[in-house]
Amino acid sequence: MKNIACKLGLFVWLVPALGFSVLLVDDAPDKPGEWGFQPAVNAMVEATPPGFCWRPQKSAAEYEVQASRSADFEKVEYSAKGIAMSVHCPPQIFAAGEWFWRFRFRQKTEWSNWSMIRRFEVAADAHELPLPARAELLARIPEAHPRLFVRPEQLTELRHRAQGDLKPLFDNMVKRAEDLLAKPALTAEPALYRSGIQRGSDEWRGVWWGNRTYVQRALGGAAELAFTWQLGGREEFGQEARRILMECAQWDPKGATGYRYNDEAGMPYNYYFARTYTFVHQLLSEAERRKCREVMEIRGTEMYRHLFPRHLWAPYASHSNRAWHFLGELGVAFYREIPEAAEWLWFSVNVFACVYPVWSDDDGGWHEGLSYWSSYVDRFTWWADVMQSALGIDAFDKPYFAKVGFYPLYVAPPGTLSGGFGDCTTTFRSQNCAALVAVLAAQSNNPYWQWYAEAHKQKVSGGNYIGFMRSALPKVEARSPADLPASRLFRGVGQAYLNTDLTDAAKNIQIHFKSSPFGTQSHGYNAQNSFLLYVGGERLFLRSGKRDSYGSDHHQNWMWHTKSDNCITVDGESQGRRRADAIGEITRFETTPEFDYVVGEAAGAYDGKIKRFTRRILFIKPEAVVIWDSLEAPAACAFEWRLHTANAMTINGQRDIRAANSKGGCRVEFLYPENLRISQTDQFDPPPRERIKLVEHHLTAVPAETSTATEFVTVLRPHFKEQTLAGDCAFKKTHSSYELRVPLAHGGAALVFLSADPQNRVKIKGAETAAEVAVVRLDAQQQVLREWVLAPEG
Repeated sequence: MKNIACKLGLFVWLVPALGFSVLLVDDAPDKPGEWGFQPAVNAMVEATPPGFCWRPQKSAAEYEVQASRSADFEKVEYSAKGIAMSVHCPPQIFAAGEWFWRFRFRQKTEWSNWSMIRRFEVAADAHELPLPARAELLARIPEAHPRLFVRPEQLTELRHRAQGDLKPLFDNMVKRAEDLLAKPALTAEPALYRSGIQRGSDEWRGVWWGNRTYVQRALGGAAELAFTWQLGGREEFGQEARRILMECAQWDPKGATGYRYNDEAGMPYNYYFARTYTFVHQLLSEAERRKCREVMEIRGTEMYRHLFPRHLWAPYASHSNRAWHFLGELGVAFYREIPEAAEWLWFSVNVFACVYPVWSDDDGGWHEGLSYWSSYVDRFTWWADVMQSALGIDAFDKPYFAKVGFYPLYVAPPGTLSGGFGDCTTTFRSQNCAALVAVLAAQSNNPYWQWYAEAHKQKVSGGNYIGFMRSALPKVEARSPADLPASRLFRGVGQAYLNTDLTDAAKNIQIHFKSSPFGTQSHGYNAQNSFLLYVGGERLFLRSGKRDSYGSDHHQNWMWHTKSDNCITVDGESQGRRRADAIGEITRFETTPEFDYVVGEAAGAYDGKIKRFTRRILFIKPEAVVIWDSLEAPAACAFEWRLHTANAMTINGQRDIRAANSKGGCRVEFLYPENLRISQTDQFDPPPRERIKLVEHHLTAVPAETSTATEFVTVLRPHFKEQTLAGDCAFKKTHSSYELRVPLAHGGAALVFLSADPQNRVKIKGAETAAEVAVVRLDAQQQVLREWVLAPEG
């Protein structure tokens, strides 16, 4: 490999020296906010074939990609030319094992050198998900309409079922359609923002969101009317859908509902228009169809030009991650009718194959948190339905979607009253994502997800066309998650969820921990190495503040600031706010039925203010949480340990701080360092807007002196309301280690040994061992019940 690189380097130097031009690949490493070369060097890929992605090359007319089983490419097992985009998913399976890949590009008649050679492996159990060649894929789209969610040849059976086993659902759809007829949708074009309006103000927000709901009422209702008519509903349903469609077609495509002017109105306009068009197609005159095509050519082109090619290499814009599959719906509905529609669709399926999902890796998490997971994955399931019916592609063959439903199960076991990290999760309950999980269970045939849905008494149903189509899917048998580990790491997003009971939040003590390679960007802005504590499914130690308006003073300068999280600030300063490069990493995760352990490193999030911030959390289930923090800085500073609650904390000194919610409480014992300065306030700095009525309490613990290094050893002792805590923690510090005795229920105790020095030894059952962490659980007679020693890595 090294010899190949040397020869290539000599060639690149020699050709210009001889007077010849040479076209060089830009192989510069990716930066924060970029998708990066995929598969990355030495990556283990869980899908076969992998989706290839590379840095877009200036003025490239086409690309060629090759893959080989050997680094010298003596034999090329796969090759593709004529690639227009900077991504490619082959139409054939790659065998398990070691592979190498490279690419090059053409400008006019000149080809570049080959890129560097990148090694990767295909996992033995990789999911098979080849992307059909473009011509084959497009040929799968039916000639006739409807094309979205249903094919023309499926209508006869669906109409039969609408009068049979699915009649209750169809009757609900008819009732909904009757209501829409009784109160016809308004179709006057909505207003623009007034001149001089302040972006983000409550007035601006009223127009921004108001135009979205206006579009949904008009065109969303039209789609429902049209589909109900297709299933055998009254002729008036179809004609009313036609009226709404054609009156909305008169709106300025780049006006108040234009995608670039207001994407929250423009996106639903586009996909609801496309659905209504394909559902009511046979009722339209040729002149009306032509008008619809004219409108959507403008709107679709505007959307495509915003997304392509940027989204293939820099895909971390939040709204773009739903816009691309809405564009795909336009591509399906208007294929063969708008010349560019084929390109829109081909772009969308390549995003799915190569650059999605962006807020996770294959493990099923979501960087932006449960509320945005629910919002974005819910809308993605529409595209999953469309791909299945129109293109024959099963989204659940993708590794991420094979695990997607485990995220809500671990973040919010049934009965949990808040969604944890991320924007808009304060009042987001487990019930709020149960309907989506029911859909995911039906689409994937996953029994655990079906159990989650049934635990919330949620079925795959609904009063609209999507619910009707999904109700036609086979029933899934439920299976309790009691046989799964109670805790789980979603490594790709740097989130760990430590639970005692996955089946019932009322019995659950839960810790959320974050230290993420995604940084603090977008709606996943919570600080690295921050944690949350839930008792009985209710927040106890919380991420504080409430979004009054996106990007407001409170949102930016409180909620995006580390001071709003259960974390550590440095001289009052925050980690990098809402940035891709303010990263953390979960470096260790271990789970057993009685003990969990997770370690995060977050120094990289502080812009050089500190050299180290290692946070270790040991969960002695369900009664004690030991938090051990190690911090180092290049100059003396104040390290401020922060904690937030909904109710005022009672402070009886640093070793006895009490917090409570309606389900229970927690005692906090700051064991080290001594002489902490403890303060509490109920003030936000800055506060939310006046219309937000919110009171929360914020505790800060600061060492008496500034320093270049410090450690904190803190014990949290959560409990349910009916339980009482007995005794105090015993604590002993040596030069580089700590020994703790934590009282447990029924006279038991936990002996905990923490050491940063591998030379230190601890006795476990009479035998000595060296370990960073060791814990022994004792019964009331001080006999050993359980022991756990952190094993060396590797």
